Amino acid sequence: MLLVGPSVAACPFCNSEARSAIYNSTFFPNLLTMLSAFFVLALLVIILAVLTGKRHRANVAKYPTKQLLTPVPLSSAAMVLGIGLGGFIDGIAFHQILQWHAMLSNKMPPATVLAKTVNMFWDGVFHGFCFVVVLTGVVLLWRLLWRKDIDRSGRLLGGGLLIGWGMFNIVEGIIDHHLLKLHNVREISSNPELWNWGFLGISVLMIIIGWAILRWQRRIEL
Repeated sequence: MLLVGPSVAACPFCNSEARSAIYNSTFFPNLLTMLSAFFVLALLVIILAVLTGKRHRANVAKYPTKQLLTPVPLSSAAMVLGIGLGGFIDGIAFHQILQWHAMLSNKMPPATVLAKTVNMFWDGVFHGFCFVVVLTGVVLLWRLLWRKDIDRSGRLLGGGLLIGWGMFNIVEGIIDHHLLKLHNVREISSNPELWNWGFLGISVLMIIIGWAILRWQRRIEL
C-alpha cells in the first residue's frame, strides 16, 4: 500500500526534508560527539586494565606460594560489556519506553514528525555504537574460554558490569547532558538539572558498589 501524507515524513531516506535535517552541517559534529564518549570509555577501560594488571602481578610476587588466578581479563571484559549494556538500557528505558528524552531532544524537541524522525535517527546511530561495544565485550569473554589462569568468579562479572554501566552513565552524562547539552535525563521537568545530577550520583554509587564487589573477590583469593 502506498503511504501518503504525514507518514512519508517518518522515513529519513525517502523524504527530502528529513534528509536535509539529518545530513546538514551538524551531521559530523553529532557523529563525533557520540564517538567521543565511546573513545573516552575505551581509554578508561584500558587504563583500569593496566592498573589492575600491575596490582595482580604485585600480589603474585608478594605471595609466591599461592596460585593466584588473574581477575583482570574477566573484569575488563565485563566492564566493556557493561558499557554497551548500559547504553542499551538507557536507550530502551529512557528513549523508547519512558520517552523522557531523545538524543537531540534539548536541541530539537521531538514535537513534530520531522523532529521525531531526526531524533530517532540519532538514537539508532547511538544504539549502533552500543551494539559494537556489546559485541566487543562478548568476543573478549569468548577469548577467555581457552585460558586456564583466569578467575571466573561471578563477582568479577557482576562487579565489572556495574562499573562499566556506571562509567557509561557518567561519561555520556557529562558530555551530552552537561557540556554539550544535547538532552536532559528528563526533558519535561521543572528542574531538569536535578535529574541530570541525580543521574550522575546514582552512577557514581554503581561504580562504588561494583568496585567493592571486585575488591571483595580479591580479598577472598588472598
